[in-house]
Amino acid sequence: MLSDIRIVLVATTHPGNIGAAARAMKNMGLSDLALVNPKIFPSPEAAARASGADDILQRAQVHSSVEAAVAGCHLVVGASARRRTVAWPELTPRETAARVAAAPADHKTAILFGREHAGLTNEELLCCQYLLHIPCDAEFQSLNVAAAVQVVAYELRLAMLSESVAATSGESVRLANGEEMDSFFGHLTATLFDAGFLHERKSSPALIRRIRRIFNRAQLETTDINILRGILSAVQNRIRKNTTPC
Repeated sequence: MLSDIRIVLVATTHPGNIGAAARAMKNMGLSDLALVNPKIFPSPEAAARASGADDILQRAQVHSSVEAAVAGCHLVVGASARRRTVAWPELTPRETAARVAAAPADHKTAILFGREHAGLTNEELLCCQYLLHIPCDAEFQSLNVAAAVQVVAYELRLAMLSESVAATSGESVRLANGEEMDSFFGHLTATLFDAGFLHERKSSPALIRRIRRIFNRAQLETTDINILRGILSAVQNRIRKNTTPC
């Protein structure tokens, strides 16, 4: 459902873009807006550009980090105008919408849009399972953030209304949300240090990012997380037992 989709604007500089994004959302039936460290909010300019979508601005939640903004979400997609040097699972707006439409009804999705001048950082993308890229003309790829929200919101609405979207399986499957994934990655990192796989903290962040992307691509279920954390706990217990003085 469209009510299960959260639009997240990260470090937006111009308040007018927040209002225009809210207007784009309301036109397409979206209502959940989250803001991460906006430069100016609330703002009369945002309200003016919202053109009647004031209710979305009034309900918008302001967060101090991307992690907080996507907490509780099962699918997180980061929009980016530029390709990354490190390979990232990439979707078009239409492919993103198809994935969201096929998700179980109780699964929350967050779609992140970054700074006007620089987009999302690589660290912020670590919270995402996929990178969303709007295929603009190669000679001019300068899409306003509110316009990008409009493109994605349109595809989401189209997918939700389409009769061709396959019905979801009757099997109850619950994907791990952002908090569960963060907790798992913390446990995994600690175990890798205990096992000696990670041994120089200053040289480890890039490797940890790559390992995190592997699990993000897998779209783990809550049951998967419980199994993996059980394995990690068993490994840590064995390490402690072997290193305990007799």
